[in-house]
Amino acid sequence: MTSQTLVLGGGCFWCTEAVFKEVRGVLDVESGYSNGQATVPSYEQVCTGRTGCAEVVKLVVDPEQVSTRQLLEIFFATHDPTQLNRQGNDVGTQYRSGIYFTTPEQQQVAAALIHEMAQEGLFDARIVTEVAPLAHYFAAEDYHQDFFEKNPHQGYCMAVAAPKVAKFRKTFRDLAKG
Repeated sequence: MTSQTLVLGGGCFWCTEAVFKEVRGVLDVESGYSNGQATVPSYEQVCTGRTGCAEVVKLVVDPEQVSTRQLLEIFFATHDPTQLNRQGNDVGTQYRSGIYFTTPEQQQVAAALIHEMAQEGLFDARIVTEVAPLAHYFAAEDYHQDFFEKNPHQGYCMAVAAPKVAKFRKTFRDLAKG
């Protein structure tokens, strides 16, 4: 089996990580920072918005179990790709919607899906998701890894992450891990 890596920024990485840990064919999910100018940024530095980094999750996937298109359909269904530099109350460039590809095929699938959704008028506003090659990826601090799993009753997790996981389980039942 040959795995692939895809990096996604859908707002707070706790939420995005929680969703993708549930997806069949996703072998590993790691919260991190990417596509900024900082070298080995800390969470505190990223939160200032001055590093240019986005909060992201790095997915290692088995493409024989889940396609890039399926991953991106989940991504677009579980965050708002029309909000520029924010997701809900989380505001700043670090919360931007982004697809950071590692293969030309991922770039093509992302562009085609965004075009398709725009043509269908799937969202009430223009999709502002950044599509760019993966650059300058750094793993987030240990306490951010598996955050929802370790802290399911924390307020943010209950209010924001849990509904996203529930939406995934309901909408993409056939792609959920058994």
